[in-house]
Amino acid sequence: MSWTGRSAGFLATAMVMSVAACTAGGGGGGEDSCANLYTYQDRSYLDVTPNVKFTLGNKLGVATQTPCDDTGGRDKSEVPVASETAYEVDGISPEFAIAIGDTPKTATLFTVRSGKDIPSEVKKLIDGS
Repeated sequence: MSWTGRSAGFLATAMVMSVAACTAGGGGGGEDSCANLYTYQDRSYLDVTPNVKFTLGNKLGVATQTPCDDTGGRDKSEVPVASETAYEVDGISPEFAIAIGDTPKTATLFTVRSGKDIPSEVKKLIDGS
């Protein structure tokens, strides 16, 4: 099997998603090891590598970041919860991917979290980047 730009891009994306799910950094703070996971309409979304090019669609509503207390010991009311705007991604149903950010210019691509697989609609977008 030969490596192509698509294969390398997919592998890089999968690796970034795996690392992001486990740890965002080694800064020693409790929140550094939480995944960048948001919930929108009862679906969980995990961020995708920042190099993916996509076209933003309409504003959908509010996505809520999953609270993180990886160190334990905090009361649920003490765990910070963030909310940001969710946007459609042109050509992909929100069932598979959305963009999340304070503004359209800062929005990042997020894909629905369903095990280790990236939905084929999102894979096509990644491969085209």
